[in-house]
Amino acid sequence: MNSRSSIMVTVPRVMSALVGLILTSVVSAAGAQATYPVKPIRIVSGFAPGGTSDYLARVVGRVLTEAWGQSVVVENRVGAGGMIGAEVVARATRDGYTLFMGSVTTHAINPALYTALPFSLQNDFTPVAGVAAVQTLMVTRPSGPLRSVKDLIALAKSRPQPLNYGSAGVGSIAHMGTALLSYTTGLKMTHVPYKGEGQAAIDVISGQLDFMLGNMPSVIGLVRSGKLQALAVGGKERSPQLPDVLTIAEAGVPGYEMTGWYVLFTTAKVPRDVLVKLNAEVVRGLQRNDTRELLATQGADSMSGSVDEIAALVRSELAKWAKVVSGLGLKVN
Repeated sequence: MNSRSSIMVTVPRVMSALVGLILTSVVSAAGAQATYPVKPIRIVSGFAPGGTSDYLARVVGRVLTEAWGQSVVVENRVGAGGMIGAEVVARATRDGYTLFMGSVTTHAINPALYTALPFSLQNDFTPVAGVAAVQTLMVTRPSGPLRSVKDLIALAKSRPQPLNYGSAGVGSIAHMGTALLSYTTGLKMTHVPYKGEGQAAIDVISGQLDFMLGNMPSVIGLVRSGKLQALAVGGKERSPQLPDVLTIAEAGVPGYEMTGWYVLFTTAKVPRDVLVKLNAEVVRGLQRNDTRELLATQGADSMSGSVDEIAALVRSELAKWAKVVSGLGLKVN
């Protein structure tokens, strides 16, 4: 065989080998995605244990463990309004095994609030599934002078020093919800940020803080035990868990509304079929009667929606909070 015919034989063989390698890689990748998950999953919460983000992360972890038999570890990386935890996830391997319990704070308020972040919430994360819409609850100590929102407004107007309130950090739902209340009523209030709502609630009980607007799952147990007193709920409607407690709008601040949402995110560039599989299992688990009832007892309503629908929700909330932050003059350079 001459050299030319040898080349003609070799080239097809090389091409055949390359095609075989490509097909093998595609099949292997598809197989890996089809069998997802094959190792433990990590859910990062940017807030302290005992708070709403931590609680919901553990509910989702239980749902996924029961569905797949794989262990799910909840990891609390606390600080900077959830951004320390978010950065951990943004830098993680992009394989769908590191998830983040995101919220209106981390993925709508913070991008509007801060001029510069060490990563891009839009480009480094992918929404996976809606988890819960959470009612907010204004609370104070039972032995204090406040019995209603009208009492709070009257005291704030009469006292030379501003009332102080706690939150889970700058940009948190409690912070922004109370800033919105301050803006709406014209009252001056002093913000005291904590690393978690649980710590802030302890200082409300002790009298070091006048009040706080907490996520209901974080404070409703303390209300039921008598350690805190509910003044009003921040949502558009009253809570079925506390039907006699007025909304803040009903209690004297017309038009006021503050409800939080929580969405499960993962890193960018995770294969679409992994996202869809995660979404389907989270939605299925959260829509079960027992899980819905569990969330309802904490003042939370389970969410649903496809990957694309949840992504659209996050985009709309980004636009909304950009307007709010601008209107309140809260932009942080």
